[in-house]
Amino acid sequence: MAELIYKIAWVLHVINAVLLIGIVLLQTGKGSEVGFAFGQGAAQTMFGSSGGKTFITRFTIVVAVLFMVLSTVIALFQANKIGGYTGIMDKVPAAEQPAAQGQPAAP
Repeated sequence: MAELIYKIAWVLHVINAVLLIGIVLLQTGKGSEVGFAFGQGAAQTMFGSSGGKTFITRFTIVVAVLFMVLSTVIALFQANKIGGYTGIMDKVPAAEQPAAQGQPAAP
């Protein structure tokens, strides 16, 4: 069951990432609003005083929050899958240093 949820989370994460990239690319810069095509006043009456930004801005926020939540869920699944991971340095053997002549070996 957990493996199925993990796979579904990955699929949703990839779809969400592509959607987030598309939404960000669709947004316009600060100076290139629709108002320049119609004249500044016409765009404000056409889309309201805030322009056409409210829907796409809210949608971007929702998709970004979903991206962060899915990233956290996948990270938690990975942490449980790995188990007691303490780091890469546990696999490196300790360097043995030869005892100097005349000195006893360290206990």
